Amino acid sequence: MEQINTSTPISPQLRRELGIFGAVMMGLGSIIGTGVFVSTGIAAGIAGPAVVLAVALAAVVAAFNGLSSAQLAASHPVSGGTYEYGYKYLNPTLGFVAGWMFLCAKSASAATAALGFAGYLLSVLDLNSHLWRMGLALAAVVVLTVIILGGIRQSNVTNVLMVSVTIGSLLFFVWGGLEGAVNNFATNFTPFFPPPSAGVSPVRALFHATALMFVAYTGYGRIATLGEEVRDPERTIPRAIVVTLLASMLLYSAVTVTAVANVGAESFATITADTSAPLEVIAASFGLPGAGWLLTIGAMTALLGVLLNLILGLSRVMLAMGRRHDMPVAVARVSKAGRTPEIAVVTVGVLIAILVLIGDIRTTWSFSAFTVLLYYAITNLAAYQLPADKRRYPRVVAALGLLACLFLAFWVEPAIWITGSLLIVVGLGWRWIARKL
Repeated sequence: MEQINTSTPISPQLRRELGIFGAVMMGLGSIIGTGVFVSTGIAAGIAGPAVVLAVALAAVVAAFNGLSSAQLAASHPVSGGTYEYGYKYLNPTLGFVAGWMFLCAKSASAATAALGFAGYLLSVLDLNSHLWRMGLALAAVVVLTVIILGGIRQSNVTNVLMVSVTIGSLLFFVWGGLEGAVNNFATNFTPFFPPPSAGVSPVRALFHATALMFVAYTGYGRIATLGEEVRDPERTIPRAIVVTLLASMLLYSAVTVTAVANVGAESFATITADTSAPLEVIAASFGLPGAGWLLTIGAMTALLGVLLNLILGLSRVMLAMGRRHDMPVAVARVSKAGRTPEIAVVTVGVLIAILVLIGDIRTTWSFSAFTVLLYYAITNLAAYQLPADKRRYPRVVAALGLLACLFLAFWVEPAIWITGSLLIVVGLGWRWIARKL
C-alpha cells in the first residue's frame, strides 16, 4: 500500500509578489470567460428558465469547494493546488490523479480559448480562414507565454487590464438589457421549469445544468494554485477566494437573468448553438449603439484572460509535479530571480500550441464538468483530513463539498465517465513508467 507523503520537496521557491487585489483579479480572470459568454446559454437549453437556479446551486457548491481550497492553501501555500494537497494530506496516487486530470483537461481548454479568441477577432475583421484562425491563436499563445515568462507581477498587470475590460462589457450588458428584462420577465420566466422532454425530467435537467455551471465558477482554484506567489497567504488566499466567488456569483446571476428575461431560455440556447457570440447577438437587440461591438471586445479579453490564467496554473502544477518526479525534473527549475518556472511555462506554451495546430479542439463542457468535479472531490477529501490546528472551517464544509461533487458527477453522461476513467488509467501508466525510468 502506498504510504502517505507529507514532505514538501526541496527546490527553489517562487517569489511572493501577489497581494489580495491581484489574487482576486487572477481568480476573476480565470472565472469570467467562456463560462459567462457560452455555458450559460448551454445550461439554459438544458434547464430552461430554471438555469438561474442552476447558477445559484452551482455557486453554493463552489462556495464549499472554495472554503476547502482556501484553508488548504493557507495551511500549505505552495504551487500545485490540489496536486500538492492530495500528496500531503491523502496519498501520492490521489495527488497525482488530481494533477494529471488538471493538466490534460486544462491544456485542451487553453487551446480552445486561444482558438475562440481568434474566431472572435476574425469575425470582427469579417474574415473566415482556418489558417488565419490557427495563426492568430498561436500568436496569442506565444505573446501570453512571453508575458508570463516575465514573472507574476507582469502577468498580474496584464490580467487586471483584460479583466477590467471584460467586467465593464458585462456590466454594460446588464444595464443595457434592464428595460427589456423588466418588460419581458413574467413572460420569459413562465413556466419556470420546462416540461419533460426526451425522457429527461426537470430535476435531472436542473442538476445537469448545475454541474455544467459549476465548471464556470472553478477559476477561483487558480488562487490556490499560485499559493507560493501570494503575499501573506494565510490571510490573503481565504479572503481572495471568498471575494472572487461573491463577485462572480453576482455577475453570473445578473447576466443570466438579463439574457433569459430579454429573449427567453429557448431562444438563448438557440442563439448559443448557432453562434459563438450569444451575448453579442442579444446585446445588439437592445438598440444601443455599439452594444454588440463592446460585448465582442469583452469576449475577446475574457478568452485571453482565461488563456493567460490557464498557462499560469498549468505551469505551476507542472512545476509541482516536476518537484515530486511525476514529470521530468527539468520543469521544476525556477529562474534565478525566483519570478517564474521558465521551463514549465515554455513546455505548457508548446503543448497548447501543438493542440491549437491539431485544429478544432472539441472539448465539451460535460467532460470539463467531470474532470473538475473529480478534482474538487479530491480537494474536499484533503480538506476533510486537515489536522484540527490547521482547520479554519468546520469539517462539515468539506464533507458537504465532497458529497456535492460526487452527486453532481452522476448527472454527467456515462460516456464522459468512461473517457475520464481511461484518461486516469493512461496517467497512472505514465507515472509507473516515469518512476521506473
